Amino acid sequence: MPHRFRMAIPVFTLALAISAAFQANAQGAVKQVLGTPTRTLSPAVRIGDLIFVSGHIGGGDSTIQGQTTNALTTIKNILEAAGSAMTSVVKCTVFLIDVKDFAGMNQSYAAIFPKDPPARSTLVVAALVVPTGKVEIECIASAAK
Repeated sequence: MPHRFRMAIPVFTLALAISAAFQANAQGAVKQVLGTPTRTLSPAVRIGDLIFVSGHIGGGDSTIQGQTTNALTTIKNILEAAGSAMTSVVKCTVFLIDVKDFAGMNQSYAAIFPKDPPARSTLVVAALVVPTGKVEIECIASAAK
């Protein structure tokens, strides 16, 4: 598949999700903060039928597989507390600090999403806010299971 089409699919999916959120907001949907927010960050926000989960770093492990599993487990817990599930995730964005970790991240990611994985973008970044972090994952999910 040509590169421009591989990039267009996740961008299109994200554009649809943002459009749906704005439409829900315009129709009077209430923004609901999920989890315990800090002064600068909410773990997730629900608006209408969409849940936007902030980026989560999979700390507590030194391996990319462990950190990926930990980040996705945090996301899973947030979604389940909101009445949703990992099967309702429609888009993930993965931030890696080392492209060499891509295969290891995919190994753990595939274990969490073994069938019909969501749309995904993966980016290599210079650093994460936690110095020992190797991966950060954010997602958009449907509020329905």
